[in-house]
Order: sequence, then C-alpha cells, then structure tokens
Amino acid sequence: MSRQLVLLAVVALVVASCGGSEGGAAVTSLVELPVDREDVTLCESGEIDGDLSFYNWAEYIDPELIDAFEKKYGVNVVEDFYVSNEALLAKLQSGAIYDLIVPSDYMVAIMIEDNLLAAVQTDAVPNLSNLASFFLEPAYDPAGTYSVAYQWGTVGLVVDVGVVGEGFEASWALIFDPTLIAEYPSGVSLLDDPRQTIGAALKYLGYSLNSTREDELQDAADVIANTMEHVVSFDDGFSDGTLAADDVSAAHGSSKNLVRSSDDTDDSDIFTYVIPEEGTAVWIDNMAVPINAEHPCTAYTFIDFLLDAENGAALTNFNFYASPNEAAEAFIDPEILEDKTIYPSEELSERLETISDTGDFEINYTDYFAIAKS
Repeated sequence: MSRQLVLLAVVALVVASCGGSEGGAAVTSLVELPVDREDVTLCESGEIDGDLSFYNWAEYIDPELIDAFEKKYGVNVVEDFYVSNEALLAKLQSGAIYDLIVPSDYMVAIMIEDNLLAAVQTDAVPNLSNLASFFLEPAYDPAGTYSVAYQWGTVGLVVDVGVVGEGFEASWALIFDPTLIAEYPSGVSLLDDPRQTIGAALKYLGYSLNSTREDELQDAADVIANTMEHVVSFDDGFSDGTLAADDVSAAHGSSKNLVRSSDDTDDSDIFTYVIPEEGTAVWIDNMAVPINAEHPCTAYTFIDFLLDAENGAALTNFNFYASPNEAAEAFIDPEILEDKTIYPSEELSERLETISDTGDFEINYTDYFAIAKS
C-alpha cells in the first residue's frame, strides 16, 4: 500500500472512530452554511480587510510563511501564543479578539457549542480542495462547518534509549509494566487526563480507548494503580513541560509536545518518540475564525494561503507534523513522509483512534482515573 493510501486509511479510521459518515464530504457552499449573526461580513477569495491577529501554539508555523503572506498581501501578521487549548478557550471567553486561532479537535466541539466560532466561508477558501477528503467531515465538526484541518499527529511515548536499550519493543508496557519500570533508574510521566491515560491503559489491554464497559475501565484503572509507585509526575493535558534528562525514563504525551521536549534536552540524542504497537489516540489541530474576528476576510485568505500545496508542505517541513493537505505531499521532504512516527505504518494505522464523546458514560473515565491515582 502506498504512503498516501496509508494516510487515507488512518484518517478513515479517525473519522469512523468518532462516528463520521462514510466517504469524503463535498465542500459546502457559503449559502448552505448557518449564519447566526446579521452583521457577518461576506468575503471573496483573496480579500484583505486589515491586518491579521493570529493566536497560535508557539513554534507551530514557519516564520518564512508569515513573511511571505505579509509581503504578498501588504499586511502585518500580529502573532500571540498560548500553551493549552484551555488557555485559548479562557481567552476567548473573556472577550479577547483574534482573527484566526488553532484549536485541537475536542476544543473545536466545545467552541462550537459555546458559539465562539464563525462558519467557514468556503467560497473564500478555494484551496480547501487540497485537503484529503476525510478531513472535510470530522466528527467534532460535522461537514467541516467551523474549522479547517491544520496538522495532525499521535499520542505516544518518549523513551530514554540509554535506559531501555536499543531494539526495545514499542509498547505501552514501557509505562504500565511495573516489573519493567522497576528496573528504571527514574520513573515515568503520565498525562493528567482521564480520557488519554485511561485510554492508553485500555489500548495496552487490547480494548478500545472509547470503551463504554465499566469492567474494562476497571481493568485499565488497575493497570494505572499498579504503576503509581513509579509515576514521577502527571502532566497537565497536552501541555507537557521540558523533558529533562534523568528526570524520567519514559514520558506519555502528544507527539506535538514530546518530540519538541526531547529535542530541548541536553541529551536529546538518547530520547526517541515511539507510537505503541497496541495503538493510540490521534489528535487533529484546526484553523478557525472566532465569531468576533475583526478581519475575517484576511483570516480566510491566510487559511487559503496555508492550504496552497507548496505552503502546506513548507508547514510540515518546518514543524515535522503530518499534513492533512493531500496536494502538499509532492513537496514534503521524503524523509518526513517515510518517518513512521509521523505517518504511521499501514499495520499500525488500523489501531489508531480519536477520542469520541461517550455521552453520560464520560463521568466514569474521570471516576476510575481518580480511583487509580488514589
């Protein structure tokens, strides 16, 4: 199977695991989109209506792309940065005004519910056609009404090769097998997130990370409880801190944070990021225009600019995350396309899932996680 088909297989599984419909979604025309405000500015392709206020994760875009956009359209891009989706949400709820933001999948759903996002004016973003079809209809934003995929990746482990040795098995056992961990000179770090950490234990046991069986959650809680004496820290959400050499032997978190954290250590050559063979969670970050944006047309033009095939490739070549931009693949560094920690193998892609809303059952994840930690 080609790398492109593997990508589509991964995305198909991502959509299926969240309850998405089969096949790709057609790009919705502007007239079909829900408009909740009478004062919505209708934008044309390439239209500029002022400078761009861009609220993003740090070090998530090539500065040369910002420079190129400013030069091409004669505007300034004012960047501000946040460290977590929750910080982004709090800022918008406080009334802060930005033209473009980059929330993760689950946060898009929350922001839609809170009426914080404007419907995407697809007529102003013709390069939407460059996205792999499955990214147009994510479960957290059916039909892609309020968001546009930016980059995607996985949740996994950074491992100290100096501790576990070369040729180790990429497994959740690296953080959940107490016999194995007992041999480490230092402990392990887990995410302080019920769905992610209970989910990882569920995958370790061969279950779905979206299980709605309490007996399976109990099994997962037992796995975590048996590891607790070796847990050095619980990191808050996906905002993993710097991975300091000798502090932990294995750390659990998002590829978006762990790869960067390991690169920032003094001994970065001994740390490696792996995707556990039992499978894991997938994350998708998105571009969205807040409902109170002052320059929405510039925002849509910038989204379209980033969806250009060569610009989309430049984004991935800079930050080393998988691109949802199918047209960009021809320009992405071959070493990135062939890196299985960025674009998972065909075999592993079958065991990837996104976290889906389990409704009233959600509270059980929180309860069993609290029990496991107590």
